[in-house]
Amino acid sequence: MKVVALKPPLAPMEARSIDEIPSGDEWQYEPKWDGFRCIAFRDGNEIYLQSKAGQPLARYFPDVVAALAELDPKRFVLDGELVIPINEALSFDELQLRLHPAASRVQKLAAAHPAMLVVFDILGDEEGAALLSLPLRDRREKLERFTARHLKRNEAIRLSPATTERATANKWFQKVGGDLDGVIAKQLDAAYASGERTAMLKVKQIRTVDCVVGGFRYATGKPVLGSLLLGLYDEAGLLHHVGFTSAFKATERKSLTRQFEALRQPPGFTGNAPGGPSRWSTERTGEWEPVDPTVVVEVTYDHFTGGRFRHGTNIVRWRKEITPQQCKLDQVEGREGKSLALL
Repeated sequence: MKVVALKPPLAPMEARSIDEIPSGDEWQYEPKWDGFRCIAFRDGNEIYLQSKAGQPLARYFPDVVAALAELDPKRFVLDGELVIPINEALSFDELQLRLHPAASRVQKLAAAHPAMLVVFDILGDEEGAALLSLPLRDRREKLERFTARHLKRNEAIRLSPATTERATANKWFQKVGGDLDGVIAKQLDAAYASGERTAMLKVKQIRTVDCVVGGFRYATGKPVLGSLLLGLYDEAGLLHHVGFTSAFKATERKSLTRQFEALRQPPGFTGNAPGGPSRWSTERTGEWEPVDPTVVVEVTYDHFTGGRFRHGTNIVRWRKEITPQQCKLDQVEGREGKSLALL
């Protein structure tokens, strides 16, 4: 057999969103971990960590590079998720801190809170051959043999669980919101579809919550509303910033701009306030406008962790019949579950 070696960059197989976990014998189910997607390449002494977008990650995760270098095989390609456990839970904030330009800072963070690579697929074997054309059931068997032989003494590289039992997947789904970002379903007979969404599905829990608007940001370079900043009250009566929504119709932006400009008034948030620029974008500024917290809006969200919504939310409706003081953090309590026991 001709050996076809894999080299970075390699587009990872991606998932298409659906509303519920599919049923049938053709599916394998896996937890969707709350971390950074990562494909790890090893060829002799060279180790390369690739992000979902095809960018190098090794300089930010020297601890994972060292763990991979300790494995006996000198060649392999593994697909997985980078995570950082702290106090028996995963911290996405700590992952973001790793994306720092100073190597000394990264080394300090790695020493304080080592990262793990949770692997869920093997794309290249120990001989250097590509496995992309094999069906998932065969790749999973090879991955389990690989991890059984080589990961017993390595705490930094973990095998992600998988099951063909929908009941087990449903149990995982009930834990979504903390360490888990959802549940993945993959076709057992499918090859690895690099860069495609044909053989992998993802399911997230969509919930609703009533929030207070505590501020807004203008759109980049435009004098119109870009996003509303959302807050929830704690038991002490402090309003904490928990996320944003920018899902407005173009026809609504001008009227919303006028509405919230008329409400401009500090301090807006009296607890945790919006931070500065996003680590993922150089375009977003830290500037925001505080407003009198009198407007309540119901929004949908899929993930609440670290005291905020992970992604942008969507507006369901404006809630004029609800007082701002009714919008409390207890609506999202229990949504930061710990699932590291699965590993």
